[in-house]
Amino acid sequence: MAQLRARRQFPDVFKEVLTYQGTFDIGDAATGSGTAGNVDITIKGAALGDFVLVTTVSAATTANTALVGHVTANDTVKITLLNNSAAGVNMASTVKYNVVVLKPNEQVFYT
Repeated sequence: MAQLRARRQFPDVFKEVLTYQGTFDIGDAATGSGTAGNVDITIKGAALGDFVLVTTVSAATTANTALVGHVTANDTVKITLLNNSAAGVNMASTVKYNVVVLKPNEQVFYT
């Protein structure tokens, strides 16, 4: 089991924060709970092991959905719209998103 080593402030835990704001077309999350739509975006400097946060700028999200992101390769972040509803979900291609990539401080996480 992991142990809490010490309380830390945000700047101690993450050495760099990359930000992205823009529109992209996630694609359809088909009818039925557990389906998903995906899109890859380029965020220069993103690397495997980085943390990713995703949200819409406006209140464009749909009930019973979740937006998640993860780095799949250098400079490439996959954004996924998870559909937990009984209906199909398609976010408009005009929806604006905020994406934040947090680069962990190796001295905090890996020592």
